[in-house]
Amino acid sequence: QVQLAESGGGEVQAGGSLNLSCTTSEHTFSRHALGWFRQVPGKERREFVSAINWTGGQTYYANSVKGRFTISRDNTKNTVNLQMNNLRPEDTAVYYCAADPIFGSGPFYYTAKGMSYYGKGTQVTVSS
Repeated sequence: QVQLAESGGGEVQAGGSLNLSCTTSEHTFSRHALGWFRQVPGKERREFVSAINWTGGQTYYANSVKGRFTISRDNTKNTVNLQMNNLRPEDTAVYYCAADPIFGSGPFYYTAKGMSYYGKGTQVTVSS
């Protein structure tokens, strides 16, 4: 069973930064692509944010966060991080850590298909 536990959400002012972390088992960490999605209240679908392959050598970003967010893996802690800089009010959402046994061929893959497993989510609120 894949379990993902997010932490690091909170409230910041526009222009500020937050770092989200997601911890999972060694089995999941070493055999799955990992990523982040977000969902705004009232919207049905989660929006793809970023993904990283199992070696950490390849990453994808949604156009809306490219240049502001950075995804990384910490192999010593079985953790995937999302460093979010220059946050905007439109980044306000519940952020979900995700895992999938397949590393898709581009951001559009996860935009269309999502990932197989999700955590419970952590709230990020950016005030103007």
